[in-house]
Amino acid sequence: MDSTTQRNADPKVSVIVPARNEELSLERCLRSLVVQRGVPFEIIIVDDASTDRTRQIAESFTRARQCPFIAANEFLLEVRVIDAPQPLPDGWTGKTNALVAAEAIARGEWLLFTDADTEHLEGSLAAAIAEAEEHKAALLSYSPEQLLAGIRQQLVMPVLFAELALKYSPRRVNDPALPDAAANGQYMLVRAEVHRRLGGFAAVATELLEDVALARIYKANKEPIRFRMGRGLVRTRMYRSWEELRAGWAKNLALLFPDARWLASKRIQEFRRLLITALIAPLWTLWFFAQPHSGGDLFWPALLAVYWFFTLIGFAMFYGRIARAHFRFAPSLFSIFGLPLFARLLRESVAAYAKGTILWRGRSYSGNRVVSRSLASNRK
Repeated sequence: MDSTTQRNADPKVSVIVPARNEELSLERCLRSLVVQRGVPFEIIIVDDASTDRTRQIAESFTRARQCPFIAANEFLLEVRVIDAPQPLPDGWTGKTNALVAAEAIARGEWLLFTDADTEHLEGSLAAAIAEAEEHKAALLSYSPEQLLAGIRQQLVMPVLFAELALKYSPRRVNDPALPDAAANGQYMLVRAEVHRRLGGFAAVATELLEDVALARIYKANKEPIRFRMGRGLVRTRMYRSWEELRAGWAKNLALLFPDARWLASKRIQEFRRLLITALIAPLWTLWFFAQPHSGGDLFWPALLAVYWFFTLIGFAMFYGRIARAHFRFAPSLFSIFGLPLFARLLRESVAAYAKGTILWRGRSYSGNRVVSRSLASNRK
């Protein structure tokens, strides 16, 4: 395919990457995208008023075809960089403003909205298109494999994603007969015709939780959704520090879990119960075997066995829930110590919304208005 044909060809997919101050992540994301094969695609990077090297990195990929290796990829049709309109329309979030600008010029039959901190594994783009077409999905969303940095992230992230998998069950989301709807904004593949007919991201432009809000619109309009874990296809390092993690989840948790205060108390109680039973069971066992016993006395052995049974049941229920998150063995094993951290994040998110202002990526949003709208939508 010569360069003239490349410029004139219609892409099967328009990959849209919004980026605001993403100099630490953007290059890895774009490197993983420009080598995708199997379907013709274009990449549109939206610089959302970045003040770091984001724009410079993005523009360097518009010259990607000067690299012989990438030039050999006939499926990559074009890489473009555009600016998100400024200032933001009244009440709009920065991300949705950037996405609306990109979807207006995208030429693909499919639109892939993906964050700048994602890494796309080899063949993932073609595989996602094939999966969406096989299942006749109007919206396909993957929850990326999480790359964790730091001990506290490794403890709390399995707990967080286990709760999300419980609250937003992929099985229920994928069932057209049920009203449950969810999507992960880090990877959302949509049919362009359906997306535009439903209003695109402009329909959820004032939502801080725009991915779930958009999925609800799809589900309400009887458009098929497919939502699942994306291990082996896409991965991400969402946060590079504990402070970043706290700020990110402060924006989301009170919206994701309208019963956040109750859930925080419930998980603290679970942590205490598991910790106490885990301490008492072995101590009681050691004490029991250190005592002299008569052969016919079965009461205390039976009572100890029952205690062990319920202790193991408690841990089995906890780790069964954690298994839903599909994290690796070590973070999953020690995630019990993430329960109090999860409760803390829930309470911090509730407190942030109670103050009325949410700060995210250098912008402030009206928390009271957003959370009341979210609660209203959850009651529908």
